[in-house]
Amino acid sequence: MRNQPRQPTRPTFGWDNLSGGRAAGLPAVDDLPHTRLLTSGRAALFAAMRALGVQPGDTVLAPGYHCPTLVAPLRAAGAAVQFYPLDADGLPALGAIAPEPGTRAIVVMQLFGLPRSLAAVRAWCDARGIALVEDCAHSFFGQAGERPVGHWGDVATASLSKFFPVPEAGLLASARPLPAQALQPPGTRRQLKAWVDLLERGSAQGRLTGLNAPLRALFRLRNGPPSPPSLAAPPQHDEAGAMADSDLARIEQSPTALARRLFGLPRGRIVARRRAHYELLFRLTQDLPGARPLLGPLPARAAPYALPLWVDEPEPVYAALRAAGCAVFRWDRVWPGVPAFPGDHGARWRRHVLQLLCHQDLSEPMLARTCALLHQHLNP
Repeated sequence: MRNQPRQPTRPTFGWDNLSGGRAAGLPAVDDLPHTRLLTSGRAALFAAMRALGVQPGDTVLAPGYHCPTLVAPLRAAGAAVQFYPLDADGLPALGAIAPEPGTRAIVVMQLFGLPRSLAAVRAWCDARGIALVEDCAHSFFGQAGERPVGHWGDVATASLSKFFPVPEAGLLASARPLPAQALQPPGTRRQLKAWVDLLERGSAQGRLTGLNAPLRALFRLRNGPPSPPSLAAPPQHDEAGAMADSDLARIEQSPTALARRLFGLPRGRIVARRRAHYELLFRLTQDLPGARPLLGPLPARAAPYALPLWVDEPEPVYAALRAAGCAVFRWDRVWPGVPAFPGDHGARWRRHVLQLLCHQDLSEPMLARTCALLHQHLNP
């Protein structure tokens, strides 16, 4: 098992991306009437702050359970970030939030591609005059209770590289017209790099039948022998280090022409394979000792990002999965200064919840291998 290639952690272009039905069969964030393509989900969150008129010194509420790249663009916009705890369903523990004076917005995540109704959050925001940013980085497609995903927020943001085989791209969307935003063109070098990255990733994963061998040889000549990936936990930084790690260099740049083109690929395969992969993972993780799927079966109208798996003693099995190159990670890094909240489910999830990816360009044998390793390391 250990000699197998590392599994792709995000969609990777292959010829099969060109097939299948064009329609997703589910609502999507870009169904909203006003949209803007950007370079990343980070760029979309930065643009959301600009669209909402957040000024330096204004406060924005953000979840304590997060990837640091959610917080960095809020700080880049000059916002002071006030963190909040999560309930067991992954939504804000509204009763525990006391907004600071000058709070302009709250960022709420639709986690794991299993979107939830934000009716209570919407009412809470309306009662306080606080704007709602619906972060759909994990949930580009789906029905979030009474509304389509993305339709609860004053603005919605999305990370397209988590759902489409794009080198990088993000989306800002709204039911209302978006204010103008001056974006820098990507330049010729960036346009060419997008194509190189697409071909390198696709050939490395064997996704470009007929071109894989020559492209791999070409990239070996260019890059030299591959270096083994680091399995060490990333170091915890102060805020300056966390900002540097979040790669905000292109948050005010237009996406490449290739990203725009790949965003138009057929969507039926994306939804169908993600659903099938989640259901396979759910079935294969039912009898794990000391572990369980966190949020239950797949909702009828969802295109999942990952199956969240709660593990009682996660360290040995997480290390084994990472060493074996499985498509799994957890949000164990925290932005500097996140407080400890009583009863915060998100704080426990940082350690105990493994996100088993289920994107469309994984294969059933890859997922079965991940589950076999789980069984191997969780059974005494």
